[in-house]
Amino acid sequence: MRPRRLIEAKSPDVFIICSALLVCYVSLAVPIVATDESACNREGKAAEEMAGKLFACDFEVFGIVQGVFFRKYTQKQATSLGLKGWCMNTRDGTVKGQMEGEAKPVNEMKHWLQTKGSPTSRIDKAVFSEMKEISKYSFNDFSVKR
Repeated sequence: MRPRRLIEAKSPDVFIICSALLVCYVSLAVPIVATDESACNREGKAAEEMAGKLFACDFEVFGIVQGVFFRKYTQKQATSLGLKGWCMNTRDGTVKGQMEGEAKPVNEMKHWLQTKGSPTSRIDKAVFSEMKEISKYSFNDFSVKR
């Protein structure tokens, strides 16, 4: 019995590309540890600069997100993170909305929208606009629009 090849290369170029991708993958899998104290300080300063600043971000979530209490759970999660904004069903079967808050909770909410949702939802993908810095909140709370 002949051993199977992991990569079936039709030409040397394909093998080189696949090898390069493997090297990139392996190099990305290795954790980077900061041994330089100044590198740690730079990261801390960047986080300090972001703290207290407000950001707005639009989102749209695709999948089975209507008829599964997705908006209700989104409102509950956003409120628990201290975010303000809104969400609504679309005619296309998605849920879209806008959230406002500090960078860390906004990023936590983005992760939640991509991976969790309501218990019976199925998230295929979530799309986000770039976070824009804002000077003040536009909303009083996080609401569900009908």
